[in-house]
Amino acid sequence: MIQLDGPWFKDEDGRTLILRGVNLGGSSKVPYRPNGATYIRAGFYDHRKVSFVGRPFPLDEADEHFARLRSWGLTFLRFLVTWEAVEHSGPGIYDKEYLDYLVQVVGKAGEHGIQLLIDPHQDVWSRMSGGDGAPGWTFEVVGMDVTQFIEAGAAIVHAIHGDPFPRMIWPSNYAKLAAATMFTLFFGGNDFAPRTRVDGEPVQEFLQRHYINAMKQIVLRLKNQAHVVGYDTLNEPSAGFIGREDLTSSGGLVRFGESPSPFQSMLLGAGFPQIVDVWEVGIRGPRLRERRRLNPMGVRVWDEDHDCVWRQNGVWNVGADGTPQLLGADHFTRVAGRRVDFAKDYLRPFFKRYAQEIRSVDPDAIIFLEDQPGRGRFHWGAKDPPNVVHAAHWYDGVTLYTKHYRPYLAVDLATGRILLTPRGNRRSFSRQLARIKEESAQQMGGIPTLIGELGIPFDMQGKQAYRTGDFSLQVRALDASLCAIEDNLLSCTLWNYTADNDNLHGDQWNDEDLSIFSRDQQTDRSDINSGGRALRAAVRPYACAVAGEPLRMHFDVKRRTFEFEFRHDPAILAPTEVFLPAYQYPDGCVVKVSDGTYELHPAEQTLVYRHTADLGTHRIHVRPG
Repeated sequence: MIQLDGPWFKDEDGRTLILRGVNLGGSSKVPYRPNGATYIRAGFYDHRKVSFVGRPFPLDEADEHFARLRSWGLTFLRFLVTWEAVEHSGPGIYDKEYLDYLVQVVGKAGEHGIQLLIDPHQDVWSRMSGGDGAPGWTFEVVGMDVTQFIEAGAAIVHAIHGDPFPRMIWPSNYAKLAAATMFTLFFGGNDFAPRTRVDGEPVQEFLQRHYINAMKQIVLRLKNQAHVVGYDTLNEPSAGFIGREDLTSSGGLVRFGESPSPFQSMLLGAGFPQIVDVWEVGIRGPRLRERRRLNPMGVRVWDEDHDCVWRQNGVWNVGADGTPQLLGADHFTRVAGRRVDFAKDYLRPFFKRYAQEIRSVDPDAIIFLEDQPGRGRFHWGAKDPPNVVHAAHWYDGVTLYTKHYRPYLAVDLATGRILLTPRGNRRSFSRQLARIKEESAQQMGGIPTLIGELGIPFDMQGKQAYRTGDFSLQVRALDASLCAIEDNLLSCTLWNYTADNDNLHGDQWNDEDLSIFSRDQQTDRSDINSGGRALRAAVRPYACAVAGEPLRMHFDVKRRTFEFEFRHDPAILAPTEVFLPAYQYPDGCVVKVSDGTYELHPAEQTLVYRHTADLGTHRIHVRPG
């Protein structure tokens, strides 16, 4: 059982745990039946008649995949579910077949000694708005017609756009009408859309109540599985329009592709053609490429019984001459004369409500808190619910967005700082992760940090590795990120492990390809490592249970040497355990310790070290035999 103690994860013996694992899995964002891979257009809009039974993989494959993850030392999972998977058929209609499947597949993980947290995943709100997460009917209850999103510039959707799909364009949907409207209603409908109700209920309450109740259906079924340690709040939440100072300028998480301003988005959705900025992204950042006229046919995203919710709520209206006019320029920045703070006024209250509701079913559940990516402004204190973890995400942003790895280049996306030295990326990566850890310490009451997502695109350099079989560049890229994790003694779950990844469509979602496993790299099913990608970096030694405080950890991927240092706690009687993968040491290893004794357990791929009381600080060094 995982426990929390200050900034550390601990076990029942008081040992400090360093968690290593994966997100399982990338294709859990889309339905299994019919195949919901985002490149498939057929049946896309028939969103109520889907099934996620089989995500992340069919039950008859579970032992294979869990055994592989266990063998790789990736024993802590961020297990993806979606609101849509539970409640796709309509409000209050739960998919019992999926929930039964979930109990079985999660139980299988426990049989393999794997612990996990449940991640209610979303990206840009829903599949209908170019991502995943919420059911399609959430748009319909507020009057939106999902079939008109593309023509009206309300979203860019892979299934409708077709291939080739612009690289990493999907985050631009956060700033477009469909996703931005729903996030605003979900978190701040009471303040920003008080006139919008669903069956007489305020829209914010309707959406939050259904989301939380859907998640509680999962908790009700998993609460007795001890290896399920807790629940994430909501993957990468967005403020939508909340806090937007200028409704007439484009912006958002990513400026890429067609980028209407919030006001233009509202007008496009109401059938008014607009000329919008079109951006492209390179190493130096976004650049304005051209301006383009959208929605020339005047298509509306609102059905015939509904008008634009933002027009209804006083943001804009049409003048006597038929010209749209912006009425509430500060509509999303002030409430009753007070400037709003999304994290403080909307995200934090939601987290508190979510924690209370989840713990009404499972009182011991750990809650994993996620702020908006890259914001770093979230605060949590002694008066807030305890037993929580800061579950931040971090990526090598340049490699992720360009799908090219340049070891001499590092960009800190939070500060804009660029480093061009050969060792620059690791130092920069370490500083960025140290900043996240510092936020946990200074702004969130010293709670533990889990880097819930980090990873690399394996299809970098134009998928060259798939043609040559040479994944050395991917090894370097992934190792740079994981060395930064080690520098900060952080726990992490890699993004991701996708059981049905292939070289053509990657993780089956928006042309992303970050899975450390692929059937297309699997040449020998009897070899548990076959199909693994960049395993020289991904499968590495680490101190998994420490009889005290970790001080330093590093794995040299070239020399395959491992170094670990810690300060022992006299109250802890259990030994320190280090995962030593056979993949790195097929011919055995040579171990040197500062003091005490050790035992090697090859079958468990474990080094068990018992320190003495003679020294306060202890060192372990491992090299190939």
